[in-house]
Amino acid sequence: MNMLNKNSVKELKQNKRINNFADGIAAAFFDSMRYDPTVLAFGLGATDPKNIFGTMAGLEDEFGNERVFDTPISENAMTGMAIGLAISGYKPVLTHQRLDFSLLSIDQIVNAAAKWYFMFGGQQSVPLVIRMIIGQGWGQGPTHSQALQSWFAQIPGLKVIMPAFPKDGYNLFRSSIADPNPVIFIEHRWLHQMSWNGEGRVVSPTQLGKSNQISTGSDITIVSNSIGSVYSHHAANILKKYNVGVEVIDAFNLRDFDINSISKSVAKTGRLLTVDFSHQFCSIGTEIIAQVLPLNFADLKIAPERIALPNFPVGTSFNIEKDFYFSTIDICKKIESMLNVTFPNIDDELKEYQSSSKKRFDGPF
Repeated sequence: MNMLNKNSVKELKQNKRINNFADGIAAAFFDSMRYDPTVLAFGLGATDPKNIFGTMAGLEDEFGNERVFDTPISENAMTGMAIGLAISGYKPVLTHQRLDFSLLSIDQIVNAAAKWYFMFGGQQSVPLVIRMIIGQGWGQGPTHSQALQSWFAQIPGLKVIMPAFPKDGYNLFRSSIADPNPVIFIEHRWLHQMSWNGEGRVVSPTQLGKSNQISTGSDITIVSNSIGSVYSHHAANILKKYNVGVEVIDAFNLRDFDINSISKSVAKTGRLLTVDFSHQFCSIGTEIIAQVLPLNFADLKIAPERIALPNFPVGTSFNIEKDFYFSTIDICKKIESMLNVTFPNIDDELKEYQSSSKKRFDGPF
């Protein structure tokens, strides 16, 4: 685990260093809490030595244990407390080190936080952020590594945000904290210490209600989110060598993705591939395709395709888990199929990528 030392924390407090995704989240915490004294940060493990994979390092020392604190193992009670604080003038940020832990508080999230603004006729809102962390490689099997973001995105009243890149993580997390209504902020575990931080991509202003075009091309459109956008960007760079233009749109807002930008891109390329880190059935990718078809049916040169997780739980052992998740290699192979071409030497290119990609994640699990 790459821990933040005192100098690193000082730089983050001064917003001078955002080298990886964990830095982006930590810097957003510092800036939001410095700007607004009503922001509170808590969760199981928030103040332990690892500080939620380094994302909350230094916060307790800076803002005190009345604003930054650990919580009992009682997710339902803590979520109820967070909602109570939110309707009492605070802006709480509750963190779950595993998305799965939040399932113990679904009644609070769905029947209280998500409905409050509607039930009170817009007169009172719940400015609450719930961070949930998903990922792979933990070896923790079906009940500790679930990707249920499409489930949360189906709930009216919730925004669901899944950023991919450090500076987007910073901007979107700050915007989520400032938002007057509840936001589910989901982070893929492998992003936190990934050494590549987004250089070389198209950079545009990041807003909660928008999507972000991260590469341009005229042959195929990829719409993705979270670590899928990182993989898609890598695929776009690899396929440039074969004169294939891949346009990648990072649709980080799962509830209100920017369908106009997506439709405009598909009208240009005539091909659509969704890359989505959730189970394929009722996935975000499925919804994107459903919204694109009426708008771009005449533009499409081939039926849209999806890359997502299988429709069954992940196994615990590495030998089972390694075939469960997709990678840049799968995206390149899918594009090869959709374009009905064969890229010479692509297998050697992908082997080299696979070897170097192991260096991009420095965490222990």
